[in-house]
Amino acid sequence: MKITEHIKSANKTLFSFEILPPLKGVEIDELWFGIDPLIEFKPSFIDVTYHREDFVLKKRPDGSYDKVSTRKRPGTVAICAALQHKYKIDAVPHLICGGFDKEDTENALIDLHFLGIDNVLALRGDARKADAGFIPEPNGNKNALDLIHQIKNMNAGIYLDEELTNAHITKFCAGAACYPEKHADAPNLESDLKFLKRKVEAGAEFLITQMFFDNQMYFDFVKKCREIGINVPIIPGIKPMTTAKQVYTLPKIFNIQIPVALTNELEKCKNDNEVKQVGTEWAIEQCKELMKNGAPVLHFYTMGKSAQTKAICEKIF
Repeated sequence: MKITEHIKSANKTLFSFEILPPLKGVEIDELWFGIDPLIEFKPSFIDVTYHREDFVLKKRPDGSYDKVSTRKRPGTVAICAALQHKYKIDAVPHLICGGFDKEDTENALIDLHFLGIDNVLALRGDARKADAGFIPEPNGNKNALDLIHQIKNMNAGIYLDEELTNAHITKFCAGAACYPEKHADAPNLESDLKFLKRKVEAGAEFLITQMFFDNQMYFDFVKKCREIGINVPIIPGIKPMTTAKQVYTLPKIFNIQIPVALTNELEKCKNDNEVKQVGTEWAIEQCKELMKNGAPVLHFYTMGKSAQTKAICEKIF
């Protein structure tokens, strides 16, 4: 079932969450252990991140280095299929530009279609750690806009091989990311909104925000989107604070701000257990206000751990 169909048929705010594939070599039971406690809240969908390959340098005995490919969290497509089979819940795989050329992307979409997966989240993806910025693959999509165009072409029966005739039409519901405090690479929010509108015009049918801790940022962002003609569902992304160091790391990694009131409360904490309690209480109040103001879905970034999300959901659902 498409995400847009879930939202249209609902008469209340829905629940969803994001998970990470297990690290390479870890059994999938660890993933189920993090999901099982949240099933009672009837998630409408679960999205699964994708981690591109990266490279590490391994030193040889002679002092030279080998460049070795590594991908520590494989299995996104297989996990999505397993999720839908085990829980009968829609899985939404992340589809990224980094590490894929257009042929790879087409083949991945064919696999997803064969598996009965209706939704994808189209993302550019992060740069490799050693690169100064994002570098697309040769003959790859350079950003999420290009990726959405390719997805929608397949929905129209247009494949890379122009000689294909009567090619099967897929029916993917493509989503995209959005950034209430602007994308880190955007010069300003207005410029970012213009690019976001192009993604929607290309075929993005729903949007999921980057995490934020100040609801007014989300409300203002939605208002600005509506004013320029972006009318698809905008799903707020929620992540409760878990450690004291996140006050400094999250703004740097995700280009977000931590409200003064939250920072002040976190500074009073003596350990990370107290931080988790403050983070949980803050997220509960965030969620209550978002629900009151008609957020279509509350989407939680669980990072593979369910205890905090469960504690929040017990208070709001």
